[in-house]
Amino acid sequence: MQEYQLKYGCNPNQKPARIYMPEGELPVEVLNGRGGYINFLDAFNGWQLVSELKKATGIPAATSFKHVSPAGAAIGLPLSDVEKKIYWADDLNITFTPLANAYIRARGADRMSSFGDFIALSDVCDESTAMVIKREVSDGIIAPGYTDAALNILKAKKNGNYCVIKIDPNYKPEPLERKQVFGITFEQGRNELVIDSNFFDNIVTNNKALTAQAKTDLTIAMITLKYTQSNSVCYVKNGQAIGIGAGQQSRIHCTRLAGQKADNWWLRQSPQVLGLQFVDNIKRPDRDNTIDIYISDDYMDVLAEGEWQKYFKVKPEVFTREAKRAWLDKNSGVSVGSDAFFPFGDNVERAHKSGVNFIAQPGGSVRDDNVIDTCNKYGIVMSFTGIRLFHH
Repeated sequence: MQEYQLKYGCNPNQKPARIYMPEGELPVEVLNGRGGYINFLDAFNGWQLVSELKKATGIPAATSFKHVSPAGAAIGLPLSDVEKKIYWADDLNITFTPLANAYIRARGADRMSSFGDFIALSDVCDESTAMVIKREVSDGIIAPGYTDAALNILKAKKNGNYCVIKIDPNYKPEPLERKQVFGITFEQGRNELVIDSNFFDNIVTNNKALTAQAKTDLTIAMITLKYTQSNSVCYVKNGQAIGIGAGQQSRIHCTRLAGQKADNWWLRQSPQVLGLQFVDNIKRPDRDNTIDIYISDDYMDVLAEGEWQKYFKVKPEVFTREAKRAWLDKNSGVSVGSDAFFPFGDNVERAHKSGVNFIAQPGGSVRDDNVIDTCNKYGIVMSFTGIRLFHH
């Protein structure tokens, strides 16, 4: 297949639309459904991300993409009982394979943003992973292959219209990449930078105790940022992204956005949230939305008289700002990556509030001394990578 016709481009009024290879054949096969323009952008960016994560860690990886940035990314480490519960996976009657764990983590970190995602998997999709995907609202998936059982499960989604793409894992793109904007062609060398554990050797803070887990988490953060629309910042803990701030014009806004998402992930593990008694038969997206509001400053939207009865069997207590802060202060061991330098120490101050102990960023700001001093104040380990990772 040299070209593939799309329904339309980014929007329905943008026709005609296609993907094609000027020479040779496309490295993908559409096994089911019909992929759209944004679907393929998510698919190809997501595939690069997970294939690099697999190469860097040796563990199956998954990502949940939305609008050309990852909502979540993870490697397939085992799930704790609490993680199974907050990801709505505790009732699944499956074998929790590494690939299934990777997608549960990638999808679960920010379920609000992952709603209607495009999935990328580093390995052949197995039946367990397909069973997880079966009940999630998703637009499609790309993987290097599918077992027969998995493919049959996925083909049944969306009344048989779920987009299933198989990619050739041996495909190597040309070293130069091009795109057109306003009729003008842009050309650049591909970003073939390899991110591995040696990427973080230049530690510039007093504390230089970079743990093996932190190296893995920083690797995940930086590879995720490599395929996230810039400016971007990524918080990672225990092998999964827990907060991604993408496409912000200000670095501190990236750090705040990603930090708030990381905080929400941690708050969902609090006794107050785990103890919520939802009404029977509430749909999982409605539970996600209700929890998101409950832990926000708009909590009265779901706790007001006449409203709480729609969601809960028993009216919950208000999760006060003080109680939330006390729970957030228990979080630690979080790693943060930034696709460009931190220009001020305020980024470190904000990261510290979300339990961050490890930071990787390019360095090179005229205020590097201030940023380093702020890390030293909190005993944070910081590495200067010397490499910017903008992606547009």
